[in-house]
Amino acid sequence: MISLVAPALALLWQVGQQTQAAPTASTGAQGLFDLAPTTTKFLILSSLLFIIGVGGVLARRNIIVIFMSIELILNAANINFIAFTRHWQMIGKISEHTGELFTIFIITVAAAEAAIGLGIVVSLYRNRETVAVDEIDLLKW
Repeated sequence: MISLVAPALALLWQVGQQTQAAPTASTGAQGLFDLAPTTTKFLILSSLLFIIGVGGVLARRNIIVIFMSIELILNAANINFIAFTRHWQMIGKISEHTGELFTIFIITVAAAEAAIGLGIVVSLYRNRETVAVDEIDLLKW
């Protein structure tokens, strides 16, 4: 898992080092605005969240941790929507609030998924007294 995250962190560090260079006389006050988040930084953050979420879904056997990993994946998608909306607004290709509307829709779906999923988890725990995915075999004949 660390081997997947390390190249993305190195890229983020490299981008951060390039934007934190000291302002020169030719740039003047613009050096202060070099620290502003860019689309690349948002995409790196979202890819890290996505990788951690997929790793959690594939590696864990606890159903609550799996639900939390799915939430991380959905948050990575939200960051992508917001980043691309901001980018496309700056170049004038999209109207305002499109990405925010998609993000609110995803948050609504995630809240419904969490409520239904946790209801199922509580029901399974009452019947089987475990939340381990391997031990839940209610659908087997």
